[in-house]
Amino acid sequence: MDQCSEKTNTQGALETASEEQMELLNSILVKYKKKPGSLITILQKVQGVFGYLPLDVLKYISKETGIKSPIIYGVATFYTQYRLKPVGKYLILLCKGTACHVNGANEIEITVCDELNIKNGETTSDGLFTLNNVACLGCCSLSPVMMINSETYAKLTPKKTRKILKELRKKNQNSENEEK
Repeated sequence: MDQCSEKTNTQGALETASEEQMELLNSILVKYKKKPGSLITILQKVQGVFGYLPLDVLKYISKETGIKSPIIYGVATFYTQYRLKPVGKYLILLCKGTACHVNGANEIEITVCDELNIKNGETTSDGLFTLNNVACLGCCSLSPVMMINSETYAKLTPKKTRKILKELRKKNQNSENEEK
């Protein structure tokens, strides 16, 4: 079945998108839709707007650009940079490269999974954390290492990892309390 087909059982991202998101989406499409070979750029920029590539947005891109849905879906699923599901507020990229593996990345992954009750590729039920294992973050001398959003955490131990995750959860709870 075409993943970008019209059938949908849930409210899509287009229906819930803010006015700003729609303006950004349409400006991206106006700028790139007539440029041959611009699909990857379009997908990168659209993911920047939504944080992922919602299926209804992929269909909308198809409609607006004239690029067939299966081609768009094929590109979006071929490259690992693209996400078809929303990610948490904190995206954890856990390095599983050779240096990190040798220096305890598996223990760090077990700690993250235990602390957050998720597995690789999953998001916590509160939408706060997503764990993605990656091949290498290029910080081999700091191994084991993980990045959370754009912050690098180095020379990790299970204890240090738990502390980082608890601090981020607490920081999030404090900012929610301040908003109330």
